[in-house]
Amino acid sequence: MITGVNHITLSVSDLILSIEFYRLLGAKAHVRWENGASLSLGDLWLCLSLCDIPYSPLSTKGDYTHIALNVDRVELTNFRRNISELNIKTWQENRSEGESLYILDPDGHKLELHVGSLQSRLDSLKAKPYQGLVWYNEL
Repeated sequence: MITGVNHITLSVSDLILSIEFYRLLGAKAHVRWENGASLSLGDLWLCLSLCDIPYSPLSTKGDYTHIALNVDRVELTNFRRNISELNIKTWQENRSEGESLYILDPDGHKLELHVGSLQSRLDSLKAKPYQGLVWYNEL
């Protein structure tokens, strides 16, 4: 069972400009690296992901924008086992901390079923930092 929104990832063309924009809106910046950043807006975990190509919101090419939903490990395992029977398409393999399954809804919206949290991601970055990792010391 999905229990809520885990995080929102937005593809961005200029990482520093986007971090500063969301900080102006009241976001707390936690960490950034070469290709991304983790911030929070209240209880919402916001991830920014630098596009590999010039980004345009009118193009889906290179777009990593998606909504991640909370799911527990048992449910994720069951869902993964039944995905072909449910005729659900995937859009990428997991490459980061926490178990994830990346699926498309019937209209092609990108979703991620994710086991983990902002805190578990930050803890994993302390243990195994991404290249170019910078920590923010915001209270």
